[in-house]
Amino acid sequence: MKLFSNHLYIVSTPIGNLDDITLRAIEVLKKSDVILCEDTRRSIKLLTHYKIKKKLVSYHKFNEKKQLANIIEYFKEGKILSLISDAGTPLLSDPGKILVNYCIQNKIKLIPIPGVSSITAALSVSGFSDQFLFYGFLPKTENELEKILINLSKNIFTQVFFIPANKINFYIKNFKKYYAGREILIAKEITKLHEAFLRYKIDDLKQFKNTVKGELTLILSDSNTKLKNFDEEKIVNKIRKYLKKYSLKDTVNIILETENINKKKVYDLCLKVKNEKNC
Repeated sequence: MKLFSNHLYIVSTPIGNLDDITLRAIEVLKKSDVILCEDTRRSIKLLTHYKIKKKLVSYHKFNEKKQLANIIEYFKEGKILSLISDAGTPLLSDPGKILVNYCIQNKIKLIPIPGVSSITAALSVSGFSDQFLFYGFLPKTENELEKILINLSKNIFTQVFFIPANKINFYIKNFKKYYAGREILIAKEITKLHEAFLRYKIDDLKQFKNTVKGELTLILSDSNTKLKNFDEEKIVNKIRKYLKKYSLKDTVNIILETENINKKKVYDLCLKVKNEKNC
């Protein structure tokens, strides 16, 4: 396999189990002159495991712009460059976009070396629709998170997020508010010794009492699952309450803001309750 100096190789690496790497990825890393990596201390473990000794250059979100000039020099010197992240497929909630866009603008060919990803790994065992939206890391503050979830929860597709384990209860509280009726898969330590896939209905999900470590991949089911599971009696009771104070249109909008179920379904229920009152 021949590698070229005017190319950037985007190499996927294991997310836990070091055996989850392709033969092609190993070959590319062995033939690279320079390997760009987020944390050299983490990457060296993988490279040592496969007896790969190459120049490692720290390349992370805090030095992306600063390092670009040095990387350009490597290209000019005819070096073969590859980019890896701490784990999984680079650029999926990882640094690299500045460099990739530079390559696109300067006609440097980008070569993806496919491999493992916690996104697809978790999706493959979720049982949810494979039409999905990947968001990545959510905001860490209440106000910013609410703005995002108000819009995201209206999306009909399966949704995938990365969550810091120490913030899991904060996100659970907000998921319960905006995704009532859906199901959730919490993927923990994928491919590692303590791998676990925790499945819940959002409405039944409780706060975690014990400390959870690491990063989690969370998958929320599509809205079709939600529609099958939503509590119609609960919604109807709310509609009766709101119709005493508000118009039919306003009641529909209020229910959509708090429950976020199918608009036509909400309208039909509101109309049914209103007609009951007029009988």
